[in-house]
Amino acid sequence: MTFAVSGVNCAAATPLNADLSPDLGLFAEHCHRLLAEGCHGIALLGTTGEANSFSIAERKLILEAALEAGIAGDQLIPGTGVAAGPETVELTRHALDHGVSKVVMLPPFYYKGVSDEGVYAAYARIIEAIGDSRLKVILYHIPQVSAVPLSLPLIGRLIAAFPDTVVGIKDSAGDLANMQAIAAAHPGFAVLAGADPLLLPLLQSGGAGCITATSNLIADSLRTVYDHTDDAALVEPAQARINAWRALSNSYVQIPTIKAMVGLKTGNAGWNRVRPPMLPLAAAQLAELEQKFAALP
Repeated sequence: MTFAVSGVNCAAATPLNADLSPDLGLFAEHCHRLLAEGCHGIALLGTTGEANSFSIAERKLILEAALEAGIAGDQLIPGTGVAAGPETVELTRHALDHGVSKVVMLPPFYYKGVSDEGVYAAYARIIEAIGDSRLKVILYHIPQVSAVPLSLPLIGRLIAAFPDTVVGIKDSAGDLANMQAIAAAHPGFAVLAGADPLLLPLLQSGGAGCITATSNLIADSLRTVYDHTDDAALVEPAQARINAWRALSNSYVQIPTIKAMVGLKTGNAGWNRVRPPMLPLAAAQLAELEQKFAALP
């Protein structure tokens, strides 16, 4: 089956300078390494990328830095959904103006308890305001963070209204049954796992791939699972490695832990920096993480 977006896509972490501004050079280097290790695409400026801690101007600079470093527009999937609709439009138009057509779009997330009708109206208004046939929207379902879930009826309504634009969903709720239900109801609609261990069962259920945090570290194993889904001899050790790395990344607060693990992998301690309200791992946690990291398969 052909999808508008598929494969192993990294929810890329964003390195920071000492003043906590984006380290654009190191970010570009990271993107190139991810692609070399097996990623099909870079889903920058998402949850793992601390996107909502950056200004609109900074988000534009980060995307431009990746493009200027030679990353192709069709390999980039920036997050453009923010709480204010006009700013979502601005960020999405900026991506399109730079040759990037695929975006991950959160629903407006500040107000809680809103109806499906309200969420539909928000997405529809944004898509219609952009008014560009090139646009490919990947919906973002992460209710444990956004507190604005995307229900099956809402997803179906958006697909029906914008069939050439609303082409996929990143489901980070960790509910395989929900992802399987979306894939079954909408063949050809790209369902992307937000949790690394769920890539394999989702692919076996008609899913399109993943956008995950641990692909910052083990894109090669995820690519093995994606490329060789039916070859147990290759997939089983790759899946075991994915599970082990994911489990360690979840041992502490995930985003600073992912960044610390990237730092351990690359030998660059600058990766430990995060923007408040995130905080870096405490010294004792970092020492413990380093010991456990050394024992990973």
